[in-house]
Amino acid sequence: GGVVRGLGVGTVVASRSERYPEGAMVTGMTGWQELAIADGGRRSMQVLPDGTDPLDAVGLFGPTGLAAYFGLLDVGRPQPGDTVLVSGAAGATGSVAGQIAKVHGCRVVGTAGGPDKCRTVVDDYGFDACIDYRGDSLGDRVAEECPDGIDVFFDNVGGDVLEAALRNLAIGARIVVCGAISQYDGAPPRGPRNYTQLIMRRARMEGFLVFDHAERYPEAMADLGRWAGEGAITHHVDVVDGFENVPTAFARLFTGDKIGKNAVHL
Repeated sequence: GGVVRGLGVGTVVASRSERYPEGAMVTGMTGWQELAIADGGRRSMQVLPDGTDPLDAVGLFGPTGLAAYFGLLDVGRPQPGDTVLVSGAAGATGSVAGQIAKVHGCRVVGTAGGPDKCRTVVDDYGFDACIDYRGDSLGDRVAEECPDGIDVFFDNVGGDVLEAALRNLAIGARIVVCGAISQYDGAPPRGPRNYTQLIMRRARMEGFLVFDHAERYPEAMADLGRWAGEGAITHHVDVVDGFENVPTAFARLFTGDKIGKNAVHL
């Protein structure tokens, strides 16, 4: 009976707080509802600068873009010349993570589902290569595209893609565990069978939550905004119209028939 948790962007229609002037655009965990109440505590909102595009607020500057920033830079710690593999590369987080890696001088390979998404990853997001994970011999394709091994693996998927990455790690590799969408469909979870490659490759595998870095959001937004302004980062928001279509839009996260950030326009 509770409100489903989710990020939203909206306009303040009434306020008793100087923090939230009427007419201001704000973003925060509004939940799946048309009206939300904010306060200064757990239900706080962030007032957006005038002129902010709402799609930027839910996409590049929202939790997905921020997860790409902190996960790649703080956990993955890419160095110029590193080979970076990103799973879910056509998605909201993966596409930005790969582009940040390119900004830092890395060779970037993505995985995505189907040739159309792979073309988008290379042509629109600037990855050096993209592997269709639905094809045959995923591990062999990863080895072909990462002949010197994977220095950083930014994982949004888990499952078979994670196992393929573990097979092809470079010495001292870093695996960033951002998500595991292949495990979210209600099936019994399965872990990687070849995790002992972490021992052989002296590698590190670490998870994180973007909310742990809340005090540094302004830093991340400044960098992301600068890179976007320079044309080094682009992002896409796939919009569905109508509040009644929120459940359908949510289900698209698992069917794969979207590119970039998934959002609903009320």
